[in-house]
Amino acid sequence: MRLVLASSNAGKLAELRDLLGEGITLHAQSEFGVTDAEETGLSFIENAILKARHAARATGLPALGDDSGLCVDALGGAPGLYSARYAGRHGDSDANIDRLLRELEGIPDADRSARFVCVLALVRHPEDPLPLIAEGRWEGRILQARRGQHGFGYDPVFFSPAHGCSAAELPPDIKNRDSHRGRALKALRTLLANTPGIDT
Repeated sequence: MRLVLASSNAGKLAELRDLLGEGITLHAQSEFGVTDAEETGLSFIENAILKARHAARATGLPALGDDSGLCVDALGGAPGLYSARYAGRHGDSDANIDRLLRELEGIPDADRSARFVCVLALVRHPEDPLPLIAEGRWEGRILQARRGQHGFGYDPVFFSPAHGCSAAELPPDIKNRDSHRGRALKALRTLLANTPGIDT
């Protein structure tokens, strides 16, 4: 099965390729000259579907939309949908982390609970009335300072109690397996295996 990933994020593409494994070939939308869709939804699910339909329409291939972000309880769920551009410029991870740490300054560890959320939406064609939707969540808390060299985005300040370290301190294979995206992919593979008319 060939899929186009409705994202230009190199980190997401690498993670998803590793997680999808055999049977599915994932292409970046940039291979087809497709630009990012406008994210006008009010939820991760809405944005994932918008992205997938946009890529499917532009390429003629089934498309996988991924919308994900970090939700911090003490900030009312922020940065949420705006995780990639929290500091203003899209994809500036250092600036995003700096702003997050400023917003949480003085808040004790016990009140810094957060979770990474990933929603995947697979459409077989642009007007697919029944997209496959899979969600994954990774519970943790925000650290007081950066730790670790792996991963991308907010990984250096996201502490995973289940692993006893930051996401950026985990070996990539462990992080990919246990992350919000890994959990969403596992759920998606189960949906694919049980959906008539989809050959993986």
